[in-house]
Amino acid sequence: MVATPERSLITTKPLSDDELWKINAYWRACNYLAVGMIYLRNNPLLKEPLKPEHIKHRLLGHWGSSPGLAFIYVHANRVIKKYDLNMIYVCGPGHGAPGILAPTYLEGTYSEVYPDKSQDLEGMEKFFKQFSFPGGIGSHCTPETPVQSMKAVSWAIACPTPTARCWITPT
Repeated sequence: MVATPERSLITTKPLSDDELWKINAYWRACNYLAVGMIYLRNNPLLKEPLKPEHIKHRLLGHWGSSPGLAFIYVHANRVIKKYDLNMIYVCGPGHGAPGILAPTYLEGTYSEVYPDKSQDLEGMEKFFKQFSFPGGIGSHCTPETPVQSMKAVSWAIACPTPTARCWITPT
């Protein structure tokens, strides 16, 4: 879609303080979940002081790309709702899955598809523990990730460098 003055997504009015606070809180929660997936095998809410046995022995997943991927997801979600857009977010390749898995878990989509990863302490512990574990949750964005399209994932894997793209289709 080509942005024209009639269909521009850019508004002259900035987000309200409340909208900005909510978006920032959502993004920070996504970042916490991403860090937890990469580093923690238990104690997901840090209810007890962090100990070596809480940390995974093998760390996999790129923290460096996760905040950016979650940032795009959170803001894309905001404009999808605000403007009732038909949009697809494609990301990959690489170990940036925490940046996509976190918002899908936080919004409830992941738990709908995988009920054993419920939105409570037990589900969060499974979510963290099974990330990047054989037979668990892949460290790459995979077709099993909710809201992804196999066709889109295949395209993303074909990209030569880590990338994220959003497409907006006219309604």
